[in-house]
Amino acid sequence: MNILEFAARKNAGKKISMVTCYDHWSARILNESAVDTLLVGDSLAMVMHGFDSTVHATVDMMATHVAAVRRGAPDKFVVGDMPFLSVRKGLGQAMDAVGALMQAGSNSVKIEGAAGQLDIMAHIVESGVPVMGHLGLTPQSVEAFGGHKVQGRNEGAAAKIMDDAKAVEDTGCFALVLECVPAPLARTISEQLTIPTIGIGAGPDTDGQVLVLQDLLGMDDTFKPRFLRHYLEGKDSLLGALNSYHEDVVNLAFPSAAESYA
Repeated sequence: MNILEFAARKNAGKKISMVTCYDHWSARILNESAVDTLLVGDSLAMVMHGFDSTVHATVDMMATHVAAVRRGAPDKFVVGDMPFLSVRKGLGQAMDAVGALMQAGSNSVKIEGAAGQLDIMAHIVESGVPVMGHLGLTPQSVEAFGGHKVQGRNEGAAAKIMDDAKAVEDTGCFALVLECVPAPLARTISEQLTIPTIGIGAGPDTDGQVLVLQDLLGMDDTFKPRFLRHYLEGKDSLLGALNSYHEDVVNLAFPSAAESYA
């Protein structure tokens, strides 16, 4: 998939699949899959590094993971998240962050929010870098939201997200993530924008969907928000394999003669 295909998919009414990926080994598997595009999300601060929020992701951290994903998935379109405050420290630092992610292997960058940074977003686009927007529940602002809560539930909040979506489109962004917003609002935004929308917790009427790889594989049985579907009970499968390995070792069933060198 390339940048031109996003708009073409929307115009043709064909959905876009995106999976959040953070490392080389999983990127290699995804490179062989039918999934359209990969997002190296700043959620890696939580999933890969054990922090309690995305605000701990840094530009260097993001670039390291983007590079690992690019090496594993040379055939996929890769989106790299601009981490916490990287767009709020002025144009110079924002462009340095963009440069780091693109040089690491991103095909584009994703930026959360709209207010106060639309000019910078437009400048990034004008510099030849594709930008994906992100509205609704923007995890970098979770402290301001008072937690991970659905956004746009009342008329005023919904109108604000709608206005921001149009403003993001006007900057030249090629796509927009809508996270944890009511399905009717996501449908309205998707109908009114010419760029494709990618939903997570935004209902079925967005132009595509994104899930975190570890979440859709069921690697954390304690995390099951309404929008998440497990396509595999991965934690149980891994535990079973590890325990089988342990039993084979202690019972002298591994390695066998065929698995040993003469």
